Amino acid sequence: MDFIVGLPPCQGKSVIFVVVDSLSKYAHFIALSHPYSAATIAQLFVDHVFKLHGMPSSIVCDRDPIFVSDFRKEFFKLHDVVLQMSSGYHPQTDGQTEVVNWCLETYLRCFAATQPKKWLLWLSWAEFSYNIAYHTSTKLTPFEVVYGQPPPTFTPYEPSTTRFANVDRSLAAKDKMLTLLNSNLLMAQNRMKTQADKHCSEREFQVGDMVYLLLVPYRLQSLAAQSYHKLLPKFCGPYEIL
Repeated sequence: MDFIVGLPPCQGKSVIFVVVDSLSKYAHFIALSHPYSAATIAQLFVDHVFKLHGMPSSIVCDRDPIFVSDFRKEFFKLHDVVLQMSSGYHPQTDGQTEVVNWCLETYLRCFAATQPKKWLLWLSWAEFSYNIAYHTSTKLTPFEVVYGQPPPTFTPYEPSTTRFANVDRSLAAKDKMLTLLNSNLLMAQNRMKTQADKHCSEREFQVGDMVYLLLVPYRLQSLAAQSYHKLLPKFCGPYEIL
C-alpha cells in the first residue's frame, strides 16, 4: 500500500490510497481528503479491501508516518498481519505499488492535463481498466486471477441510439476515455518495464557475505560525517550481512 499525494482538489479529495496484491496484481484506488489519520486509513482498508478479499498475511509499505503509527501497528497485529517496512532510501522494497502509482499517474496526466480538477470522475474507470489489463508477469489479467473467469466485456455504444442527448454524450465520452485509458496504461507499463529491465541484474546474497553500502549524499549524515560530500566515495564498507 502507498499514497499518491499532491493532486488538485476534486470534490474535496486530493490523495489516492493505492492497495495492490503482489500475487494477482489486483489493485484498488481509493480517494481521500486531507487531513487523514491512521484510524481513517484502517477504516478505508476495511471498507474497500477487507470486505472483498479478507485480511492479508503481510503488508509491504514505506515509512510514511501513517504507516508507522502505533495505532496501525496494533490494529494489524491483532489481525495477525505482518508489517514489512521498506528500507530507508530504497523505494524498490515497495516496488509493486510504486509501479502501479506510475501507471495511474500516467493515465491521470494524459486525461486530466487540460482539466486537472476532474481526475476523480475517472478514478473508478481507471481501476477497472487496470484490473482487466493483461500482465506479462502473470500471463493473465488481475481480474482473471482473483475471480477465475475473464473480465466482462462492454458493448460499445453506438452514437445516436438514445433519444436523450445527455445520455448520448455521457456514453460516448465513456467509450472514448476507456479506449484512451487502456492504450495509455499499456504503453506506460511496457515503457517502464523496458527501462527498468535495462538496469536490472540478478544478485544473490548470503549471511556472512561482505557488501558495500550505497551512500546518499547530504542525507545519510550518520554514515558520512564529513563537511563536504561532493567528492566522497559513493559506497562505504564493506559490512557483513547478519
